[in-house]
Amino acid sequence: MPTALLVIDFQSTVFDNPPAFECDAVMTRIAALIAATRAVGAPVLYVQHGENDGDWQVGSDGWQFPAAIAPQDGEYISPKSICDAFEHSTLAAQLANLKIDELVVCGYATEFCIDTNVRRAASMGIAVVIAADAHTTRDRPHMRAQQIIAHHNWIWRNFGGIELRDSVAIVFGRD
Repeated sequence: MPTALLVIDFQSTVFDNPPAFECDAVMTRIAALIAATRAVGAPVLYVQHGENDGDWQVGSDGWQFPAAIAPQDGEYISPKSICDAFEHSTLAAQLANLKIDELVVCGYATEFCIDTNVRRAASMGIAVVIAADAHTTRDRPHMRAQQIIAHHNWIWRNFGGIELRDSVAIVFGRD
């Protein structure tokens, strides 16, 4: 089963205004997943959110990926301006070209971009493994970030086609 790692929106702005929940620890886990993926020659794919202004402004410092997890030359980056990275992009075509039928997902905005893309991929018939400890969000007016993460992990465990594993239990190159 050809597997790829999909890093969604974990850009420098997650460390600002205020920082996302446990963002340093999550970045460390994402960096380890990227290293493990590259070590076996599996693809690392990135989704990069961009807007015309604000914290996610295209070209700004906040829009960049942190150096510890930055894409290497030749790695696919899918730009987006809405939660759904598959909409108005070449992401689905890229997965098809690489014959990817399993995605390991990590990154930022558990309840927005992570949730949207996990469900979209699962609905497309792609097996999804969520790195349960390598996605994060910020506190929201109605719920703390830790509760949002726990809530979504519970939902995904009960949603067909989705599996959750801690990042240290994800092994690439099993095919």
